[in-house]
Amino acid sequence: MHTITPPIFDGHNDTLIHLSLPDRGQGRSFFEASTLGHIDLPRAKAGGLRGGLFAIFTPGNPEISKADQQEEVIIHGGKKVQMAKAIEYQYAYNHVNATINYLDNLVNESNGKVLLATDAAQLEDAVAQEKLAIVLHIEGCEAIDPDLENLHAFYQRGLRSLGPVWSRPTIFAHGVPFMFKQTPDTGPGLTPLGFRLINEAAKLKMHIDCAHLNEAGFWDIEKLGVTPMVTSHAGAFSICPKARNITDQQLDAIKATDGIVGVNFYVADLRPDGKNDPDNTPVTAIVRHIIYIADRIGIDHVGFGSDFDGASIPTELKDAAGLPKLIDALKARGITGNDLEKVTHKNWMRVLKTCWT
Repeated sequence: MHTITPPIFDGHNDTLIHLSLPDRGQGRSFFEASTLGHIDLPRAKAGGLRGGLFAIFTPGNPEISKADQQEEVIIHGGKKVQMAKAIEYQYAYNHVNATINYLDNLVNESNGKVLLATDAAQLEDAVAQEKLAIVLHIEGCEAIDPDLENLHAFYQRGLRSLGPVWSRPTIFAHGVPFMFKQTPDTGPGLTPLGFRLINEAAKLKMHIDCAHLNEAGFWDIEKLGVTPMVTSHAGAFSICPKARNITDQQLDAIKATDGIVGVNFYVADLRPDGKNDPDNTPVTAIVRHIIYIADRIGIDHVGFGSDFDGASIPTELKDAAGLPKLIDALKARGITGNDLEKVTHKNWMRVLKTCWT
């Protein structure tokens, strides 16, 4: 039997997309326990999940074939790789608005059990009162116009966290391909519009997420003085050499700004061989990345970034209700007491409070 002690705040999930799109969520309800996907309210409660960054990611247009949404590009070193093309602005804008409408309805239907947290006090109160605190995040800024008017409009609707890219280009920056044995140094950094976007988001005191950015974009954000620097869901490149993971030098920069890395539960970003093999990837694979990052930059700079409802996770973990297994695995490696609470929620709470205030 697992004993849930600290509350859990998770740095990234794709649950809103999974629920709001019928082809992904298969009509499941957020308020009923399901075997589909990874998060619903009963499973969140069972696992001790009190809050998280809930992402709005715009998937490819279903009216366009998958082949037409890919293109061959040449990255640094002369390698050719298939990457997702940029997607159309109006399609992304409509999708993001529809998903926020879905979230508004979900919060209203929850009878106070789910809260859209837009400031540190709301977040802290929700976690203390065992409500589920949703921090709204956009992953990939295709829905934001070049004049940045939509940035302000989405902020008014509750957006408090922003990732300039997913693993495809936008008018703001360039994402990394999903490549094994490839560093994140795969192309140019922020575009001129990207610099404007980050500066404007910083004025709004929004949380900026470096996940999916290539290395040049990461260092551009560091040069802009964005603090704390955050990568919401990734692993340690030194363990799993994938372009999506974070190098030791990037980890050092995150430490220098009092930031955080949310360790991804995606098995192909955890395993040293890069294989997507959930059945043969134990929960301890997540712990290995957490300990590596803690040893490198300190226990204050690591947390969870599950990618629930967006990736293949260890079968042993299964879903949000399985989070106590991860807590037990951390305890078995000597992470207990206040250090355990830092990993489970305190580090994320500190970083978001700093960003917002």
